[in-house]
Amino acid sequence: MKYIIAIIKPHCLAGVQEALQEANVAGMTVSEVQGFGRQKGQSEIYRGAEYTVNFVPKIKIEIAVDDEAASNVVEIISETAKTGAIGDGKIFVLDMGEAVRIRTGESGNEAL
Repeated sequence: MKYIIAIIKPHCLAGVQEALQEANVAGMTVSEVQGFGRQKGQSEIYRGAEYTVNFVPKIKIEIAVDDEAASNVVEIISETAKTGAIGDGKIFVLDMGEAVRIRTGESGNEAL
């Protein structure tokens, strides 16, 4: 099993969600987060004064899938969220040791 964490631009969420649903991804968790990478935030002008905003709004998507589906999910996210501009985001793929469905007690791939 794999645990996929994707950090993307907020306006890309709807497209990513739709593409993942079409690929029969069972579920995902979405959080609004803030952060920065190489872009080091952004500068904005407010009432004539320039301010540096250190953290940029992003969306974090978390998905647990079986090993066979992981590469397809990564490909879907990267293709759908890519704008070609700085700050498109990152995708992290982690090995997941165990998953348990609380309601039924199922574990492993059956819990996904």
